[in-house]
Amino acid sequence: MQLSHARSRVHARFDDPNLVSCAGLAPVLALAENAGLSRLVAERLTLSGPGAAHGDRKVSALVAGMVAGADCIDDMDLLRHGAMGRLFTGVRAPSTLGTFRRCFTFGHVRQLDAVASALLGSLAGLCPLLVPAWSGVVFVDVDDTMRETHGYAKQGVAYGYNRVKGLNALVATLSTPTSAPVIAATRLRKGATNSARGAHHLLAAALAGARGAGVDPRAAVVMARMDSAFYTAKMIAAARRGGARFSVTARMNPAVAAAIAGIDADGWTAIHYPNAFVDPDTGELISDAEVAQVEVFTAFGSRPRAEQVTGRLIVRRVRRLSPRTPTGDQSELFAVWRYHAVFTDSPMTMLQAEAQHRGHAIIEQVIADLKSGPMAHLPSGKFWANSAWLVCAAMAFNLMGT
Repeated sequence: MQLSHARSRVHARFDDPNLVSCAGLAPVLALAENAGLSRLVAERLTLSGPGAAHGDRKVSALVAGMVAGADCIDDMDLLRHGAMGRLFTGVRAPSTLGTFRRCFTFGHVRQLDAVASALLGSLAGLCPLLVPAWSGVVFVDVDDTMRETHGYAKQGVAYGYNRVKGLNALVATLSTPTSAPVIAATRLRKGATNSARGAHHLLAAALAGARGAGVDPRAAVVMARMDSAFYTAKMIAAARRGGARFSVTARMNPAVAAAIAGIDADGWTAIHYPNAFVDPDTGELISDAEVAQVEVFTAFGSRPRAEQVTGRLIVRRVRRLSPRTPTGDQSELFAVWRYHAVFTDSPMTMLQAEAQHRGHAIIEQVIADLKSGPMAHLPSGKFWANSAWLVCAAMAFNLMGT
């Protein structure tokens, strides 16, 4: 069976004025209004200029469009289809929303950040399942990603650390072992920026947002988790000032290498590494993952004494598999390992702290969700307009997650 050549005359049209394509927006926007989204924008956002009026309605429209699946300004037109205008008020045309975003400056984006942080605190108060979860251990994860763009018209675009041309998005999430992550803070940066540049300010903002959401460092262990790109004295100092402990992947510098070399051969403990399996005949762990620790390790030894940090160095080693390894009866002369070191002041046991640090990968799923949703594009040529878009994407993510 084949489609007739008359297919070029067939058109699909959504023109029934009584239908709503995104009825699921109703409870989400009701939650947003109960959490005070419009009120917070009206109180804290001080935009001026053409298109800046009614910022509360326009921010709500941007967030609503993202919840409904919009990933660019033109997609915001879905809010005007069918009976959406009768179900919701304050709907704006895509061109109006685009003009509104281009009014943003650095200060206005920071104001919108404050709105997002306050909204997260309100959501925590409205959603009872979140409040009991802020006990035991609370994780604040920090990571960045390159959002690819095309063309040279967008401000701030450059080739980043992974040789992708675009802009750099820095994200901090808040989660527990039993609760889904929410976004605590975001920053959009130029594409050529270093991952750690200004990240300590984001971590401070994320920890402040966590306290606003009901996280009490006196009642819970707040753990800031980061990869080796954020292995800096500033990041650890920001974590401690915010009442958090730290767990950061250590760069393999001479001091770390010397500490690993000093670990006793009997100090390694086998662990169940991800995707590992047990040999049914011998009971051995096939992955050969092992963990040991250096009880006292001082990081950043070349910096002034006030900036040096003392903690534990937890090391995981995995046997390096090589196709050149002899087979048959002849065994390898010596084992070759890959080492992964984690610098932490976690109060947990060695194995608990190592497993918790591996859970840092949860932020990768959040970033993937953003990239497959609102952050599929950075729709404006203006840098601060795209920064405001990222903050709205974080608010949409949190509304859907709660």
